[in-house]
Amino acid sequence: MAENSEFNKKIIEAAEERIAYLDTSELPKLQEAYRLHLTCVRNLFESLVNKNLIIPDPYKKEKKISEVVKIDNSDFNENERAVVLGTRCSDYESMVDFVCNYMKFSVSQLNMDRIRNLLELNATFNWGNLTENSPRPNTKGLAIVIKQLRNGAPPILHSLIKDTTHKTVEALNEINNGLKKLAEFQKEVYKIDIRRNIFESASFDLEKYSATPAMLMAEIKRAYPSSMGSRPFSNELISEVVAEETAPDKEQRRERLLASFQTEKKNTVKKEATVDIHDMLMESIRLLGTSADQLDIILSKILANHDVIQSEHNTLGDKFSKFIRKLFGLSEPSIDYEVVITDKHTEAKKREKINFNAFSENLSKRIRYFSSFSVKNTPGYNKISAMPEEKSLEFLNIQISEFKKLTVLLEALDEHFKTIALAPDRNKIRGIKIELTSLNNIIVKVNQHRAEYVAFKEEQIQMKKLGINLQM
Repeated sequence: MAENSEFNKKIIEAAEERIAYLDTSELPKLQEAYRLHLTCVRNLFESLVNKNLIIPDPYKKEKKISEVVKIDNSDFNENERAVVLGTRCSDYESMVDFVCNYMKFSVSQLNMDRIRNLLELNATFNWGNLTENSPRPNTKGLAIVIKQLRNGAPPILHSLIKDTTHKTVEALNEINNGLKKLAEFQKEVYKIDIRRNIFESASFDLEKYSATPAMLMAEIKRAYPSSMGSRPFSNELISEVVAEETAPDKEQRRERLLASFQTEKKNTVKKEATVDIHDMLMESIRLLGTSADQLDIILSKILANHDVIQSEHNTLGDKFSKFIRKLFGLSEPSIDYEVVITDKHTEAKKREKINFNAFSENLSKRIRYFSSFSVKNTPGYNKISAMPEEKSLEFLNIQISEFKKLTVLLEALDEHFKTIALAPDRNKIRGIKIELTSLNNIIVKVNQHRAEYVAFKEEQIQMKKLGINLQM
């Protein structure tokens, strides 16, 4: 049954590679499609406002958005159309703007609830069938005012309306298809979390419990509350996991599953197109910023592991010491972990002391900082983009160097927690190897973009030395 444990490691690694691919390649495309849609929406709504066909919400800028919510689609009277539809258009535009500029498009952030909310937002107007007979009040109202906008309008405005609606239909089709595929993949992510949190637990013997489907299902149910927290128990998806481990056709199931995680590699034709090396450098920096999602997960895990370790020091003497500190207003002593760092090239080992409070606080600050430039056109991103390229490259090099040191420390801390935890608590320690794999995948992408930038920049310099004015 050793092949079961081996497959578990293999499928987790394949899933994480797929997640990294989606985070860096596919999901950014959906966000770009939203940006195209936002441009179209703004052009159309502005034309409607200029003709007084809708009245924008005067309190639009005062509304604070922290999450995507459904736009009101209840019925309204004809004499209320300009005001009600204007308010809903304002709300819709603000919500799409939030999606474009403040939401993180990553597998970890776009969970099933957020996907559902985005699909509901996209359905606010039926852009592909804007008719006055629509049973949906928002679509019907928008179709009526667009018809009024067309009446007596110059050809250029007719062209704008046609082009806007056509492009927004295409953009939303791409977005909806991508979100539906992601929703299907999220089911596999749930199954991977079962494998990672339960099967990879030190107290779980996969070979032993895979003897029969009933035994494996019973053991998963037993371990589920402590390993998966408050997440709903999906009997259907967990049954699939059990079948992948115990069914007579498990090999075929596993092959199909692995195949579904494979990334399609398309042959690309080299184009003689101009290259914006500044954008190339900024994409490398933005990709580094996307690591904030994985770092955030890691932070929550190491904080939980820290609490488990500290809960083991709860003797009468510990309680008395805490009482004395509280009585005299003394600060808590610093908590240090002495970890072992192994050089991957020489296998040499060295010990390093980590002050956990300072380490976790610095990690939290890094997460917030990385998040600030992980999305294009945000203030943090624009601030770096405005820097001279030499400074931006220097900034990137420093961040990559610090990032590598951080992952080494995180890996050592992960091993340390697993080692020092008492036997009864070892199944409570949450591993971070999967997240570290994702971080490594991200840094590979970052280095690829950085290398491309450096190569193009050097070519540009050489051309200038030869007296050739090469436009990049």
